[in-house]
Amino acid sequence: MSDLRAELTEILDEAEWEWLIPHVQRDAVILVALELNLLDVGVAIASDNIPSVQQWIDRLLITKPTTVQVGEWNLERSKRFNTLIVQPYVLAQEIAAA
Repeated sequence: MSDLRAELTEILDEAEWEWLIPHVQRDAVILVALELNLLDVGVAIASDNIPSVQQWIDRLLITKPTTVQVGEWNLERSKRFNTLIVQPYVLAQEIAAA
């Protein structure tokens, strides 16, 4: 598990909304709430930790982007997200505006 976490830590990155659009179009983006640790979510998904993932889904802490969110982000293409690729998904967490 620590090897998996180390691997995911290495690919943790930051991306502009513009770069995420093709992944949203193929329905591969999962939004992660700010109160969750992006790496913890990535490890849980990659290791098939169904109870944790299901709890986050039930509590709406991991969701698909809504059409309203996509519309807002399309107006602000340089909006930034922390991202983590856990095939076939791209986990994205909004970076709060400073």
